[in-house]
Amino acid sequence: MSAPLLELREVTRSFPGDPEVRALRGIDLTVVDGDYLAIVGPSGSGKSTMLNVLGLLDRPTSGEYLLEDTSTTALGDEARTALRARVLGFVFQSFHLLPRRTVLENVLLPLIYSGAPRAERETRAREALHRVGLDHRIDFRPDVLSGGERQRVAVARAIVTRPRVVLADEPTGNLDGERTEEIMTLFEELHRGGMTLVVITHDTAVADRADRVVRITDGRLSEVS
Repeated sequence: MSAPLLELREVTRSFPGDPEVRALRGIDLTVVDGDYLAIVGPSGSGKSTMLNVLGLLDRPTSGEYLLEDTSTTALGDEARTALRARVLGFVFQSFHLLPRRTVLENVLLPLIYSGAPRAERETRAREALHRVGLDHRIDFRPDVLSGGERQRVAVARAIVTRPRVVLADEPTGNLDGERTEEIMTLFEELHRGGMTLVVITHDTAVADRADRVVRITDGRLSEVS
């Protein structure tokens, strides 16, 4: 079996209040290189909190999170940011594209932040857009694209840095049935190409497209398939 790429060990996440909110309760999860995992659960189940922990956007209250066999628990903010930029790509429900930038410019941005050599940036951005089938939209701005096309741009932006794993948070939440099918087919193509995917969703039909499904309910995780 492959070595773990992401590993949560007895992870909890609580938020202060009266009463205290326990969003994650003793989570154990292992993701290996090449996995296509769906984490499915209703609103309020802890999905978003789990994504934030996996994406190094938040820290567990207790437990340990290992990323590429590196314990992230004691890492400072700068080291966490560098590790996140190198290992992780993100796709969000709301696309998060810059409206005044072209498609190509939106996909180029992560390469600037990750420190990729200037001479390689445009070539890699064009390659990522080709991979998601948007060569013909490179000079367009996001506001003239369909929802499915905007999500494809977001996927290209996520993979342009060549991350070890892509974390997708409700990637079809703003799409109709036809566009959802397009994005899920794209994810399957990326997975066949070797990409490790973790998709967080409330939609069981989307989750069922993954090779492995776990369910989160009231902050607790259980394996479905």
